[in-house]
Amino acid sequence: MNITEVNNKSTKKAFLDVARIIYKDDKNWICPLDNDIEAVFDPLKNNFYQHGKCTRWILTNEKGQLIGRIAAFINNEKAYNYEQPTGGMGFFECIANETAAFLLFDAAKQWLISNGMQAMDGPINFGENDNFWGLLVEGFTPPSYGMNYNPSYYLAFFEHYGFKKIYEQITNHLAVYNPFPERFTKIAQWVAQKPGYEFKHLKAGEIEKFAADFIEIYNDAWRDFENFVPIVQATVLESFRKMKPLMDEKLIWFAYVNGEPASFVIILPDANQMIKSINGKLNLIGKLKFLYYRWKGVSRMRAIVMGTKQKFQKHGLESALFIKLKEYVYPLNQYYELELSWVGDFNDRMIALHYSMGATFGKKHLTMRYIFD
Repeated sequence: MNITEVNNKSTKKAFLDVARIIYKDDKNWICPLDNDIEAVFDPLKNNFYQHGKCTRWILTNEKGQLIGRIAAFINNEKAYNYEQPTGGMGFFECIANETAAFLLFDAAKQWLISNGMQAMDGPINFGENDNFWGLLVEGFTPPSYGMNYNPSYYLAFFEHYGFKKIYEQITNHLAVYNPFPERFTKIAQWVAQKPGYEFKHLKAGEIEKFAADFIEIYNDAWRDFENFVPIVQATVLESFRKMKPLMDEKLIWFAYVNGEPASFVIILPDANQMIKSINGKLNLIGKLKFLYYRWKGVSRMRAIVMGTKQKFQKHGLESALFIKLKEYVYPLNQYYELELSWVGDFNDRMIALHYSMGATFGKKHLTMRYIFD
């Protein structure tokens, strides 16, 4: 077996092709867009390069056939927040061969060690955790856009190598045309009518204003979570820019209390239903297919992230946001499922919100850590 660092046009293409080889017979897999993968590794498109670095490799067998890939990265804003300086690995794909998997893990490990790290988390992304994050261990059904999918045999690779679970990421599903439980509806309607409470959907023409509101809410809501790093404007504007081709303004809602930004929910139509047939290639034909399926409409939405300022977290704002969302979605007769992805098992409050709406379990991913000897 031969491991090669990705550093030219041919190895970049090979890195992308590994996944197509691994999943060629898996009907549930939906190929991520090549452009999305490559953007992670482009310093001009990924602002995490301003405070970090990454590299990646491909693995071939004795016949020169592609059999695996992996990436390793260091986010200096988070690496030193742990007991051991900790980097990351991700974009792991491998045939059902433990020796091959361990060679890939070793490559990531040695690069991280050479850069001063003493542990690695994985599989994670060189970016925010709303995309390409976690090892799928339950719910091997077609993924929504940005959600990791992998064969079930990957878990054994990680465990046998020495990775240990840090936390679980739970994804729940909500059937849109099932009525909300009565108690949830009563609370939501009461909150929505309170004086001084205002609810607005995003407007693309005011994107910078809503981005600022998002930052204000997000950084307050998440500040007490372990190893939290505040999100910055460049990251949010880049995320909003990437969402723009998919965005339905009336699926993204903000709540305000006496004019103060208080809560939000970011929901997108599931782009995987638009890109399923293009095999990751956003060429001319791929763009035409994407535009056709976008025009035709999709049946699933994905809730990317929610947040509420801490002082408003017992005000029922999230419930009211979902009522506002449903008022828009119901008459469309288009969206039938909302995927609520993903919530850490440490976030009891958000998990409770899911089940208060009548959501059911969908998937489980793991974020894992390997501490070097």
